[in-house]
Amino acid sequence: MSADAGGVTRAGVRPAEPVRAERSLGSRLAGWVSGGAVRVFLIVVGLFWLVPTIGLLLASLRSPEDMAVDGWWTVFTEPSELTFGAYRTLLENDDITASLLNTVYITVPATVLVVVIGALAGYAFAWMDFPGRDWWFLAVVGLLVVPVQVALIPIAELFGKLGLFGSLTGVVVFHVGFGLPFAVFLLRNFFAEIPKELLEAARLDGAGELRLFVRVVMPLAGPAVAALGIFQFLWVWNDMLVALIFTDSGSQPITVALQTQVRQFGNNIDVLAPGAFISMVVPLVVFFAFQRQFVSGVMAGAVK
Repeated sequence: MSADAGGVTRAGVRPAEPVRAERSLGSRLAGWVSGGAVRVFLIVVGLFWLVPTIGLLLASLRSPEDMAVDGWWTVFTEPSELTFGAYRTLLENDDITASLLNTVYITVPATVLVVVIGALAGYAFAWMDFPGRDWWFLAVVGLLVVPVQVALIPIAELFGKLGLFGSLTGVVVFHVGFGLPFAVFLLRNFFAEIPKELLEAARLDGAGELRLFVRVVMPLAGPAVAALGIFQFLWVWNDMLVALIFTDSGSQPITVALQTQVRQFGNNIDVLAPGAFISMVVPLVVFFAFQRQFVSGVMAGAVK
């Protein structure tokens, strides 16, 4: 049976046209969600999320007299109010500048030590055989549920006996101790996803465990290490509870220094705004600098 030019068969029957399936409500909603409307909505939400950050930045660029009169949004009509005088005052404040340095002295060692020790322990739990390995790993996982508040008083007594109370070293040791369980858990699970054949081939080439860890495992663990480093950096940099308890006036970080300045808000308003902005912008810079590695590390192992 053949069809002529008009599309009618010799038997006089026109072939049935394909029937389009009617899209369900869920399908239409899914198409709308994946379209431009949601993108516009997310952009608007992102802009609202940035409003406090922008407001703090503009407030830090105004004089105390202007801040006492009206809000930061007036700079859009009075741009002449913008000045760097508050930042000059901040740099002349010895307490704030010393606290910024103390924050760096606490955050950098606490982050590096957690990453290094966590990577070594994670590799050992993933690829090395030793007595009680699984039980030790379960103990490490169990430490994840221990709240910081439970350990404050016992560790404070221990640091007092060891002479670490009120020092930067004590704060670093505390953050390292509470950061290691999560670090070991995260990196061990990531290392366990590395193909066993790759490690066996390196061992056949004569690579020892240390060389295998440095030359093979760590280059592959870049995303997971970056994610862990960002988590630890943000936690330590923004911490105030531990620093408030274990530091004194000479070792306090920026969070405690700003909290102290808040008590004298009327006299130190020109220090609070720029200090708070610097305290907030450093973690943001670190996060956005390693954003791609952070996302890769968080998603590592989710898709095989």
